Amino acid sequence: MRYHFHPEALCEFEAAADFYATRQKGLEIRFIDAVHSAIKRACEAPERWRHFDGEISRVLAHVFPYAVLYSIEDDFLYIIAVMHCSREPGYWRERIK
Repeated sequence: MRYHFHPEALCEFEAAADFYATRQKGLEIRFIDAVHSAIKRACEAPERWRHFDGEISRVLAHVFPYAVLYSIEDDFLYIIAVMHCSREPGYWRERIK
């Protein structure tokens, strides 16, 4: 299954990778791989992951405290947020209006 990022979700994904790049050499690559792995798992079985809020599902990234929030569209997953699990819950809700 294909996927598309909400523009703000892509920005927060890139910002988080940039943050990890400043912390340790190569850590951003591990973060990017963890998020892409989560997206791949969601694409392989989109209904497998529990609904987080209404019709929005969540799949967790391994090792890092991030979750990928997505909705299932007709022929793709729409990634609404690459959310840090301990910050500002619900900030992404305006993206689904």
